[in-house]
Parts: sequence; structure tokens; C-alpha cells
Amino acid sequence: MSDGDALKAVDLGEKATNPLKPSLQTPPEPVSSVQNDPTTQGAATPEPRLEAREDQWSSTLNQFKLKKFFVLRPGTVDHAIEDVKTLVSQQEDGGVKSVWLLTEIDHWNTELERLAIITENCLLICKYDFLMFKCEQIERIPLNFVDHVSHGTFIFPQHSLLSREGEGLRINWDKMRKPAFSSRWNPFAKDYPYATFTYHPVRIVNEKFAALCELKDFQEQVIAAANLARSKKPIPGKENEVLVLNEPILIEAYVGLMSFIGNQNKLGYCLARGNIGF
Repeated sequence: MSDGDALKAVDLGEKATNPLKPSLQTPPEPVSSVQNDPTTQGAATPEPRLEAREDQWSSTLNQFKLKKFFVLRPGTVDHAIEDVKTLVSQQEDGGVKSVWLLTEIDHWNTELERLAIITENCLLICKYDFLMFKCEQIERIPLNFVDHVSHGTFIFPQHSLLSREGEGLRINWDKMRKPAFSSRWNPFAKDYPYATFTYHPVRIVNEKFAALCELKDFQEQVIAAANLARSKKPIPGKENEVLVLNEPILIEAYVGLMSFIGNQNKLGYCLARGNIGF
């Protein structure tokens, strides 16, 4: 064999194993379907959804509004509860069982901030000034007079311009007495034989206020206390136990411009309003 033939054989071997030229039998690399699919482009880094930003903004706005309630100042609600407890008459009302922070809704659909005290003999509905720390008004309802308790969503007459979402509780203590016709058009009338409550806006702040404003627990304790009071001091002509109804709660208000303005501006609550409080 000549030197030329040996050199030629070596050259052919180097060409076959040259790493710079891939073998024809090496399968091609698969092309990612994600890159070719236009519907999946940008999926790895999604932008925040508009709904999430709106929810965050709404939550921030609600927290800002809630901070204006004077009842949320540190120690305020505890001071108020101890304050109203001193107004309870042991002889007339008996011992205090529980205190609740609720919103009362009057016959004109106006929201009113209230402290409700359940005692052995009475239900006390207190208008309390959380700014000046004083009780301005107390309505005393003997529990043995309570006829029935209704729980349900709010409804209005057919031609009413008003509406209200959520659920409420109505405590009736004289179903035989009807308010005068003139009282329906008098926003300051006090001869209605029932009281209507719903949740206070601050119940979503923390667990403490959630328990203090829980409407269903308040309902259970009112019914239990009323049944006990009726058994101790029954009223002739009344049933032995309180009638509990799950039905819509009717608010007989039609126009309610005054209540609309008041509710929109939370005039029934002790609220910080700029440099003044109301």
C-alpha cells in the first residue's frame, strides 16, 4: 500500500467522525408547540386582572371609610359597654346578659347606630354618643311583652322608590296595637310596637366586632330571654312562648328622600366628618 492510499483512508475516517457536521441519523430537535401557538404567547407572565385591581381598590376604600367610625377607636366600645351597664336598674331590669352593637332601621328606612342590652327582664335600646361617651336615649322593652320575632330579607311596598339589601331582625312586643296613620308620615314617631335591626357596618373589621354585631346570636339570646321572662311573669291573653317567623321584613316607606340622604352620609352613626364629628 502506498503512502497516498493510507493518507486517503485517514481523511475519510476523520470526515465520518467530524463533530462539526451532525449525523444524518440524528433526529431533529422538536419544536415547542407553545412557541408556535399564538393563543399561549404571554401566558407565562400574565398581567394582573382588572377585577383583582378593582377588588383591592374597593377593599382599601372600605377600610378607609370604616376608620371614620368613632366606635373603632381603641378602647371606645369597651368604655361604652361598661358605661351603659351602669344605667341598668337591677330592680327593674335585672342582671345584664349581653350587650350588642347593631344598626336599627326605623319606619322611614333610616339607619341608626345602637347599643342593645339584653337583661333578665328587659331589652334596652340605647342611643350612645361614642364621641362624648354618653348615653343620649334609652328605650326599655319588657321581654315578657315580646309577641314574635321575624327574621328575613327586607322588602318594600310595590310602588316604593326605596330598596335595601341584606337581612334583618324585627322584634314585636304588641301585635294587637297598630300605629296611627299619621305616624307613617312622621319620621319622629315613636308609637311603633316593634324594633328592626340589621348588621352594623364595622362587623367586618375583626373577630371582636364580628361577635359583637352578630345578628343571629342576638336573635337567639333575645328569644331565650323573652321565653324565660314570659314564664316568670306571663301576660294574660298571650301565648307561653315567643313565635319565631322566617319571613320578609316589610318597611312601609315609599319615597324616603330624607332617609336616603341620611343613609348615604351615615348621619345615624357617630362618624368623623373632616374636622368635626357628628
